[in-house]
Amino acid sequence: MTSALRASDRSFWKGRRVLITGHTGFKGSWLALWLTELGADITGLALPPDGETNLFSKLSLANLINHNIIDVSDLDGVKELVSHCKPEIVFHLAAQPLVRLSYEEPLSTWVTNVIGTINLLEALRSSNHLCCAVMVTTDKVYKNKEWTYGYREVDELGGYDPYSSSKAAAEIAIDSWRSSYCGPQKHQTPYLRISSARAGNVIGGGDWARDRIIPDMIRAISGSSKLIVRNPRSTRPWQHVLEPLSGYLTLAESLYRSQSFARAFNFGPLLESNRDVRDLVREVFKHWPGVCSDQGEYDEEPHEAGLLNLSIEASHHHLHWSPRWNFSTTVDRTVNWYRRFYECEESALQCCLDDLNLYQASPPL
Repeated sequence: MTSALRASDRSFWKGRRVLITGHTGFKGSWLALWLTELGADITGLALPPDGETNLFSKLSLANLINHNIIDVSDLDGVKELVSHCKPEIVFHLAAQPLVRLSYEEPLSTWVTNVIGTINLLEALRSSNHLCCAVMVTTDKVYKNKEWTYGYREVDELGGYDPYSSSKAAAEIAIDSWRSSYCGPQKHQTPYLRISSARAGNVIGGGDWARDRIIPDMIRAISGSSKLIVRNPRSTRPWQHVLEPLSGYLTLAESLYRSQSFARAFNFGPLLESNRDVRDLVREVFKHWPGVCSDQGEYDEEPHEAGLLNLSIEASHHHLHWSPRWNFSTTVDRTVNWYRRFYECEESALQCCLDDLNLYQASPPL
């Protein structure tokens, strides 16, 4: 495997003990692959991958990392694995991530997103070596007031739907844990550092989850379903999956070097990538013309925020992180991934590695 990753990144991550929760999901699989390329010693904790077609299986990640099927709601199981792998860096991605499903299954959404987060924090509380946890939540943790400007990390938290509210609650728990248990006092530990990462909507190759616009389009392209464009006028900060993942890696390195980064950070695109769902669909058509002619638009869905923007000033100024791909490039690379996979029958691994190398070689915007 070839890579364009910086030498400084490789020296930090090579041999580093890393725990990823939710490693069988879309973002978790991309992150596990990236860290494998960096030479990290990776342990994964997650439920089995969802569906017969999923990126985790396509990348054969079970053969590359220490793969464990454990539910984050199982405190004893989480504690046992943490005690065994003794992570230096933790990326907590395990979640119930779908707004529509949260309306159908609110209790399990809250258990996974809040209690699961607390279980992991409790397991890390007894760390006797430096351990830095990047707790991934979402841009939907903010109390959405349909503002035109981007939400900052200091803005009010809240959530209308069960998913958003559970993630906002997880942020409150994370902040409480950081304040209560990280420090030099007798009831605290000096070894644990905790940050949270709030990212916007991600797209990219290898996502086959239900109720997401790109996977829905891919299923429509393959003829297995009609494309339903839900909430077509809703605006989202679209970004390629590699964008927030690069932010998480940068944050973890910074946090390992200094406690001053133990706080929340937003990771999102530049303002021009804040587009409504119709714009995203039209952009996909530009790169894969002549597909998905049979479609419908539906606005009468369970409530979701209509307008959502993120401010990334803190990440830019404190972490020196910036996005690398604009909206057009993001959609182009996403569509290119699926076209190579389906039309050219290239492997998911090669498609991902090519995107990863191209992303790392791209200058910040």
